[in-house]
Amino acid sequence: MELVIEGVSKKYKGDSYGLRDLSLQIGTGVLGLLGPNGAGKSTLMRILSTITKPTAGKISWNGVDITKDPNAIRRILGYLPQDFGVYPHLNAVEFLEYLASIRGLEPAIARKRIDELLHLVNLYEVRKKPLNSLSGGMKQRVGIAQALLNDPKLLIVDEPTVGLDPEERIRFRNLLSELSGERIVMLSTHIVSDVESTATDIAIVNQGKLVIQATPSELLAAAVGKVWEWVLPGPAWMEIRNQLLISSTVQGSDGVRIRVIADAQPSAESRLVNPTLEDAYLYFISAHKQLATV
Repeated sequence: MELVIEGVSKKYKGDSYGLRDLSLQIGTGVLGLLGPNGAGKSTLMRILSTITKPTAGKISWNGVDITKDPNAIRRILGYLPQDFGVYPHLNAVEFLEYLASIRGLEPAIARKRIDELLHLVNLYEVRKKPLNSLSGGMKQRVGIAQALLNDPKLLIVDEPTVGLDPEERIRFRNLLSELSGERIVMLSTHIVSDVESTATDIAIVNQGKLVIQATPSELLAAAVGKVWEWVLPGPAWMEIRNQLLISSTVQGSDGVRIRVIADAQPSAESRLVNPTLEDAYLYFISAHKQLATV
């Protein structure tokens, strides 16, 4: 399986762009689409799900141009949008049966598939409870179940963990990882930890453009030698906090421990430390912003 995105742009009124000449090559596994809010992630998700059309460029699924034949991808697509709504007074079974009927699944096949999916997403025991009584994480798992009704080969999930508590977020990430063995899963998020433990490949986007596509280990390797830590007394910290690209700060009894992204040593007291994926993300986003202002 292969999804190829070539030079895709989305232009709005005036000189506003959602995407600019974006290209990606995606195979089986989890692709983490990472970027700040407004980077163009949701625009790309909507284009791939054929909700909207690109202004320019080409998208191919296994060699078929879906910009010319959108049904080629609709048949194998599962989509969980960022704002996933449910009918609150229906239970999970009723809701999934309703969606299955809209999508043309035979009733007997739909019932069997729904039973399998509720077990898969660990909701079988609460299948008869009204959806408005379920937690946010449970509702998101109902969303994954509806996206899997047609056993898709391409599963797109847009900002799925927003509003979930840490335990629900971990459970949801683990579920996506399990689902990626036989399909392409595209996970769009601005939360680095969502992709850190699940993504086989990461694409960082900013201002509608691709910054880099690489494996997590490749991103970490690129940030080696760029991350520094040291402790500053409170007054000194206040003076420099707006002058550096700061990854994190921790207040301690001896001052403020700061973690900084920089190409060169920012202070004689600073020492190099191993980068995290969040450090690498900040490094590439910052470098892209600097290039954009040149």
